[in-house]
Amino acid sequence: MPGPMRNLRPGSKPKNAGRTLKRIYDYMKEYRIRLILILILITLSAGAQIVGTSFLKIVIDKYIEPLSRNYDTILLHGFIKTLLLMGGTFLLGALSTYAFCRIMLSVSTKTLYKIRVDLFHKMESLPIKYFDTHTHGELMSRYTNDTDAIREMLSNSVANFISSGITVAGVFIMMLVFSWQLTILVVLMLFVMLKVIKKIGGKSGLYFKAQQKELGRVNGFIEEMFEGQRVVKVFCHEEASKLQFDKLNSELCEAATNANTFANILMPIMGNLSHVLYALTAVFGGVLAVLGSISLGTVVAFLQFTRSFSQPITQISQQLNSVLTALAGAERIFEMVDEAPEADDGYVTLVNASMDERGNITEAKEHTGIWAWKHPHAGDGTITYTQVGGAVTFDNVVFGYEENKIVLRGISLYAYPGQKIAFVGSTGAGKTTITNLINRFYDVPDGKIRYDGININKIRKADLRRSLAMVLQDSHLFTGTVMDNIRYGKLDASDEEVIEASKLANAHSFIKHLPQGYHTMLTSDGANLSQGQRQLITIARAAVADPPVLILDEATSSIDTRTEALIEKGMDGLMEGRTVFVIAHRLSTVRNSHAIIVLENGRIIERGNHNELIAQKGRYYQLYTGMFELS
Repeated sequence: MPGPMRNLRPGSKPKNAGRTLKRIYDYMKEYRIRLILILILITLSAGAQIVGTSFLKIVIDKYIEPLSRNYDTILLHGFIKTLLLMGGTFLLGALSTYAFCRIMLSVSTKTLYKIRVDLFHKMESLPIKYFDTHTHGELMSRYTNDTDAIREMLSNSVANFISSGITVAGVFIMMLVFSWQLTILVVLMLFVMLKVIKKIGGKSGLYFKAQQKELGRVNGFIEEMFEGQRVVKVFCHEEASKLQFDKLNSELCEAATNANTFANILMPIMGNLSHVLYALTAVFGGVLAVLGSISLGTVVAFLQFTRSFSQPITQISQQLNSVLTALAGAERIFEMVDEAPEADDGYVTLVNASMDERGNITEAKEHTGIWAWKHPHAGDGTITYTQVGGAVTFDNVVFGYEENKIVLRGISLYAYPGQKIAFVGSTGAGKTTITNLINRFYDVPDGKIRYDGININKIRKADLRRSLAMVLQDSHLFTGTVMDNIRYGKLDASDEEVIEASKLANAHSFIKHLPQGYHTMLTSDGANLSQGQRQLITIARAAVADPPVLILDEATSSIDTRTEALIEKGMDGLMEGRTVFVIAHRLSTVRNSHAIIVLENGRIIERGNHNELIAQKGRYYQLYTGMFELS
């Protein structure tokens, strides 16, 4: 294929520009009155330009030409009066332009605000799978580059298009009134201009969405490099990173060149065509004036109308770049807005409960420290309550992130309330996948997972996750104080509860030595803390949530063995009476587990406590004694 076509991908051309424009307008419906006012002001602005230009014929034919032959005071006064009227008309147009630009700016800003709100709200409702298949930089590009392109279109291009359209229509009518012969010449030249716009603008439209996609890829790569700069340095990956960036940047450069080449040459071509039109009109109009078909004032006014006619068309071609970029960006935004939210057909909810002497459970409005599953039954309309205990069972669960790549193969396991269950196995064996399924980050296509005897597909996801706390291998802290970050686990937690949770996680000691203690501000994912300190805060975050089920996914991977031993003492108190799932490569951290499950290739190959598995002298024994190492 020729060079300009190399970067084109399926769907690189906006699929439905009309539909996209309608969706943008839907966000602006609330401002109908302002939009009507803008339309009136634009009409006034364009009308003032047309009327002001038409005064030229009167000024020349009625005043300048007679005055050049014979001085007359009355004519001079009329001349001055007409000039003042002409100036007032242009001033009205200028004020109208200023007013509609200000109002349009306000409308465009508020529209962008609503689009960003919808975009963010949709992002918060999307499943984990969506973020696993899209880079952060690509998603961020929709908040920045794409929304900025829409802002440019709304604040500038839309008003210019409407103004240009009204001006073209009004000027065309005045041209017909002044001289139909010269108007025919303008129409013929306009036909040529429109052909040029269609040819060049059509080619430009093919590339703008490709440009936005490439920009998202580049942003995603740059963000990854920022986050992984230490890894890049440690493994001397600088040159490889440069080569990869150069490749992505070259693709962006080529896509942007393809997109902007046609858009940028359009204005100069249109400008030159307008100069040709002006020259032809001057020659033809001069001939008609000599022949006496039209007056000199008509020729001068018509020449100005020619400028007023060709300039809006040139402006439209100039704004075409902005419009195409905005439509490409809007399509990407609406693609994300149209993504299906995380499906949740659960109807079992988590409620505060109280229990009488006989053990009967009733729902309570206030916090009681007792939680229950509220299970409505559609058949007879009854409601049953089950106290949250933390019993989790897997029954022949089969799962894969992709249909042809199975990760878990017939997993069956059980965890009783208060048990500590440890998962051990090589990377990719399925340990983290099991915890993802407990949280319903993904739903299982085959098999059952039950929580306190209830199929978790029946439990509303938000309520299910409220009953769980998870400490991930990769700690993540948000901009805010240390206390705010710990309170993330329970938004209504008191300061005392936060401090108590920190003591339980053994984080209190280092926190109180920070510059402002619990009120120390954290930024850039807690860059002013060590990796171990960040992990301690995430453990405290889980502790303050006080859940019946606790999941520790390599929670102590970034902590030294001495601190790990101190944490384990505190965690023993946290884990008491709770179901705890632990994923760990350090086998010393799982010795006291009630059950250790050894996974390999998505299957359970061993289960038992530490002593039982050592006695079996199987895979766990080999791992523990160093005969076999985890990969």
